[in-house]
Amino acid sequence: MFYKTIAELVKKAESLNCPISTIVIENQAKELEVSEEELIKQMDKNWSVMIEAMERGINKDVKSVSGLTGGDAKKLHLAHLNGSSISGGPVMEAVARALAVAEVNAAMGKIVAAPTAGSCGVLPAVMYVVAELKKSSRDAVIRAFFTAAGFGIIIARNASISGAEGGCQAECGSASCMAAAAAVELAGGTPSQAAHAGAIALKNVLGLVCDPVAGLVEVPCIKRNAMAASNAMVAADLALAGIESKIPVDEVVSAMREIGNSMPATLRETACGGLAITPTARLLERQIFDAMDN
Repeated sequence: MFYKTIAELVKKAESLNCPISTIVIENQAKELEVSEEELIKQMDKNWSVMIEAMERGINKDVKSVSGLTGGDAKKLHLAHLNGSSISGGPVMEAVARALAVAEVNAAMGKIVAAPTAGSCGVLPAVMYVVAELKKSSRDAVIRAFFTAAGFGIIIARNASISGAEGGCQAECGSASCMAAAAAVELAGGTPSQAAHAGAIALKNVLGLVCDPVAGLVEVPCIKRNAMAASNAMVAADLALAGIESKIPVDEVVSAMREIGNSMPATLRETACGGLAITPTARLLERQIFDAMDN
């Protein structure tokens, strides 16, 4: 069985003086009964799909099937390139790329659910930007994805990565946690720092509800990918600077589970609460489904 807690994963990595990714790769190869080379090859393919989705989203006016969303990634990327954005820098690049992948998903494009389709933009965006900043090799990027995967496996087993079970904290929150941890490893941080980054990222979005307008994974889901990517970048920077989370990451995951269990069904992907029942959301819903009927 895979490690039950992130603390166990960190302890093992530190005892062997190796990155978390090394432990995850070895463990998954044994558990899935495949070679490490096969695992790495598949992750490499996943990364290629992620890159293609990012490039499509920032360079084309991608439109969703519903017509509700699309084209924002390209707008933001252009604003970033011409220097007109306020935030600027790597964070804005990550935000644009997170939007891009989420928009491609809404347009029925090919994406990697990491950990879910609704949160698919966070991890690739953060990894792309950190890799560019640190001039990381493709192999280093691929391996860091396994650190994200390790965190994701444990979160899924001890809490949830489903918006229907735990709200958006379980989707974009988990993705942000995974991305922050992987970013720290890619930037040369320690396993302990990766855990602190994951804890900080997840803490920042505890309680985030899942309230998709018209029941579609578009509004506010796509922009939450952007938020989660920037959150992961900040969390990684905090951890790399030596700042620690007072609450251990496994306890944060447990808190997320308890919060998710306490959420009413209206705030867990049913489109029966939150933003989904605002007057504008109801109007958009009628327009979308009327258009489909016609």
